[in-house]
Amino acid sequence: MKTQSNRRSFIRNSALTGCTLLVAGKLSAFTFPEDEIPNPKELNYCGYKCPKVCQFLEASVKNDTELKKKAYETWKIKEHYNIDFDAKTSVCFGCKNNDKPAGVVLSNCTVRSCAIDKNINSCIQCKNLKTCDKDLWTRFPDFHQSVIKMQTVYFEAKS
Repeated sequence: MKTQSNRRSFIRNSALTGCTLLVAGKLSAFTFPEDEIPNPKELNYCGYKCPKVCQFLEASVKNDTELKKKAYETWKIKEHYNIDFDAKTSVCFGCKNNDKPAGVVLSNCTVRSCAIDKNINSCIQCKNLKTCDKDLWTRFPDFHQSVIKMQTVYFEAKS
């Protein structure tokens, strides 16, 4: 039987690992426990759950230019978006935080903008997820497959 009871331990145990995988370009290693029922409201638009300990979030909250530069380089923002570092736009407060500025990464995230346009909480709710060719999915095809599996669990639980 699938439950949500272990979700807290999953999030706690994978928080540091998840952010490290994301910034290292190894988001493909992300997997969601198959015995968990994913909650779209608790996930980012792409299906990822940001860790509480995140270099970019810390830099943004502290408004620390040096930490922002480090996060900018670690996340390879220049390479991904061809945008030079700017301390004002190099922020990340989470993709669902509407009270803060979106910053360069979120402003350029095609998955986020698509989910917002479709008025959904997460891509796991989108019936076009399997065939979606947004930049995030093409850069991280294994992560895309993990989110598709998460979607299957989500739809099975709803039926």
